[in-house]
Amino acid sequence: MGQIRDRMAADLALRGLSSATRAAYLRYAQKFVAFHKRSPHELGVEHVRTWVLHLLQVKGRNPNTVNVCIAALRFLFETTLQRPDVMVSVRLVRTRSRQPDVPSGSQVAAILAHARNAKDRAMFMLLYGAGLRVSEMLALVAGDIDSQRMVIHVRDTKNRHDRIVPLPLSALEALRTYWRESRPKGKWLFGSPRRPAEGRALSRVAVHKALLKAVERAGLTLHVYPHLLRHAFATHLLEIGTDLRTVQILLGHRSLQSTARYTHLSEARRATLRSPLDVLHTEEGKRLG
Repeated sequence: MGQIRDRMAADLALRGLSSATRAAYLRYAQKFVAFHKRSPHELGVEHVRTWVLHLLQVKGRNPNTVNVCIAALRFLFETTLQRPDVMVSVRLVRTRSRQPDVPSGSQVAAILAHARNAKDRAMFMLLYGAGLRVSEMLALVAGDIDSQRMVIHVRDTKNRHDRIVPLPLSALEALRTYWRESRPKGKWLFGSPRRPAEGRALSRVAVHKALLKAVERAGLTLHVYPHLLRHAFATHLLEIGTDLRTVQILLGHRSLQSTARYTHLSEARRATLRSPLDVLHTEEGKRLG
C-alpha cells in the first residue's frame, strides 16, 4: 500500500484510536489490497463484497472478525481515500450472541498450576486476577504495578479511559518471582524473548499459545483463549457476591445508562475488595466449582 498505508496510519492516529485498533485496521486493509493485487484506488464495492465472502465462505472467519475487517475498509475508503460511496451498501455481518464457556474456579487453578514458567503464570494471574484484556496486560510497564497501594494502573485501554484495579497479593508474588528469575529487559513488563534488543512486547499469539500449553498440561478439554480468563474473572466475582456495578468499573466497561466511565472505586472499597484469585484455595473459593 505504500504511501496510502502511511496516510491511513496517520489518519488512525489523528482519530485517537487505540494502538490495537490501529494495528488491526492496517493489517486488514493490507490483506484486502494483497488479496486483489491492485491499487486501492482501483478497488470498489464489488471487490469489498468478494473479499468479505471469501473470508466467510472460504476462510471460515468468525463474523465478529469479519466485521472488524469491514470497519477497517470503511475507514480506508471513507477517511483515507475520501471515497465514502464505496461502503454505503456494505453492511455488517449478523452475529449470534453466545455466552462463553467460562472455566470453573478449580479449572482456573489447574491452568495456573500448570503454566510452563513464572512468566506465563504471572500473565495468567493478571488476566484472571485483575480482569485485564490481553492488550492491556501486554502494554504494562513495571511502573504500572503499585505494590504499595496494591493496585495496577491500566493505561492502554480499549475505550481510552485509564483505570485503576486491585492487585491480588498472589499475582504480586507471581510477578516478583518472574522478575527475579527473568529480569525482563526493555520497556515492557512482558517483552518478546525473540527481540529483546528491539524492546518489543510479547504478541497476543504467544500468550494464546502459552495458555493452550497450560491447558494441555493440566489435562483439561477446554476451548480457551486469553480473553476467557477475563470472562472468568467477571463471572466469578459475581458468584462470590460482588455487586454488578463494581464489576463494571473493574472491567472498564462503558454504559449508556450511567456515567460509569467517569467514576472510580474509592480507596476504601478498593482496599476491601478481593479478587477471585485470592479465594481459589479457601472455603469460599469452593463456590467457584
